[in-house]
Amino acid sequence: MEVTRIFDLLPYHELKYKPKDDVIASKENGQWVKYSIKQYREMVDAISYGLLASGIKPGDKIAQISTNRAEWNFVDMAILQTGAIHVPIYPTISESDYKYILNHAEVSIIFVSGKELLRKIQHILPEVPGIKAVYSYKEQEEIQHLSALIELGRKDRNPDLLEKRKSAISEEDVATIIYTSGTTGNPKGVMLTHRNIVTNFKAVSYIPPFPETAKILSYLPLCHVYERMMNYLYHYRGYSIYYAENIGTISENLVDVKPEILTTVPRLLEKIYDRLYSVGHKLTGIKRVIFFWALHLALRYELKGANGWFYELKRKIYDRLVYVKWRENLGGKRLLVVSGGAALQPRLNRMFTCAGIDILEGYGLTETSPVIAVSDFTEHGIKFGTVGPVLRGVEVKIADDGEILCKGPNVMKGYYKDPEMTREAVDNEGWFHTGDLGQIEPEGQLKITGRKKELFKTSFGKYVSPQLIEETLKESLFIDQLIVVGENQKFAGALIVPDFVFLKSYCAVKEIPYTSNAEVIRNPKIRKRFQTEINHFNKMFGDTEKIKTWDLLGEEWTLETGEITPTLKLRRSFILVKYKEKIQSLFQ
Repeated sequence: MEVTRIFDLLPYHELKYKPKDDVIASKENGQWVKYSIKQYREMVDAISYGLLASGIKPGDKIAQISTNRAEWNFVDMAILQTGAIHVPIYPTISESDYKYILNHAEVSIIFVSGKELLRKIQHILPEVPGIKAVYSYKEQEEIQHLSALIELGRKDRNPDLLEKRKSAISEEDVATIIYTSGTTGNPKGVMLTHRNIVTNFKAVSYIPPFPETAKILSYLPLCHVYERMMNYLYHYRGYSIYYAENIGTISENLVDVKPEILTTVPRLLEKIYDRLYSVGHKLTGIKRVIFFWALHLALRYELKGANGWFYELKRKIYDRLVYVKWRENLGGKRLLVVSGGAALQPRLNRMFTCAGIDILEGYGLTETSPVIAVSDFTEHGIKFGTVGPVLRGVEVKIADDGEILCKGPNVMKGYYKDPEMTREAVDNEGWFHTGDLGQIEPEGQLKITGRKKELFKTSFGKYVSPQLIEETLKESLFIDQLIVVGENQKFAGALIVPDFVFLKSYCAVKEIPYTSNAEVIRNPKIRKRFQTEINHFNKMFGDTEKIKTWDLLGEEWTLETGEITPTLKLRRSFILVKYKEKIQSLFQ
């Protein structure tokens, strides 16, 4: 059968692949709870009947606020096959954003994973008049458990009505409204159709080199279109999906599950690199020497044996001595890591690839369902510093000002209740304006060079792309986050958040006292070391791009403190206001 709507994946999977007991799995009370495709479909149908019995009509909006778990899938598929529209919401957004989204989308039913998330929205529910019911995946007294809806569905089965609903759903119907956090203003509701998402996961389905027996470890939020589309891809390819308990258990889950694929953002790869580096520093004698020889070799890796036979010989030796242990810490199997959501530093790509861990980098936006370009295993499919070839079936062109424009079946239907903003984003010829700057490499790969709206002009009239500088400087082990500033100034400056974990390790080796973050960033020796780092990277930039003034911050930037979005992008406008005085002092 052909998959044209998202919920077609369930009968497709059952028809195409051999039965297994772990189509999806998540942990409850320390044990993996697994579901076969038969159990999966039974749960989805029961919830669908419950929704129909509750009076859900085609086009009604149903929200889900949950961490990754099997129930996320049950509810997702049930919503879609009843003709309702799924509104997934990040568990980590602000109260004001919850209130705005629930009202703007006119949500009628909410599913939450447990008490913690219910507490976030409970006192604003009276201000959302459209809410008819709230269900939880965990037992609690305040609201109904999901089992109540399932029981209702089992008592009030109506297969004829469900089939009628499913038959009436077109691939052009809106499947989901995903609210993008943005960096300013209220979130925007991106309307994606079944066709948008289905064509996207089909277009990347040729890439994974594994049979249906492969296992996946999933930890990125399913409410984000990136992980959600990949989740559907795994269904399409017949893979088993295991949902990590939380970000803190990924290392343990990797060893436990031994997956073939991990979808991630560069942040996790940076943390793995930092951890490896710290482990190397704790070694002594010849073991330490060999470790760092292997690490430095990996950081110089080039594809297709371009470094020559002697380099490849050393690589084979270090593979047996060092790299094999890195792979064991990630499960031990051949691992394909798909990185997206932000730019991946080329040094990380080189290092992991050299160590026998496949890294594929992709690029896209919520509005493009999401993939526009992604690396693959074809002849020119991987080039460090690029996001790979443009996706099959998708068109890309570079505008005169360098902006990346995209056209294809993956481009959204529009912004919910905002036709004016939709017209600004998608022109009369159907080209979606990404807001990102880029170029097409001679071999066909797409390279991202910056963000159009983030360009600023110095007082000399020279344009600076801060994102490019930031991603380069973040290659430093000492730097966790930074923002490059300098609008209407003579030169560029930066506020830098150190990588405090690495900094503590460095201070211990150098016997520099470390009492607190706030105190260590004022230490003259530490400031001198950061200046050395900046001098090193400044050699890579033109005169107008060099960081000539900077300061260190004593606190990390987190989602909770407001400096980054749920997709780990900088909220520049927020940072510029919060640190206004510090930024002004850089240029005085």
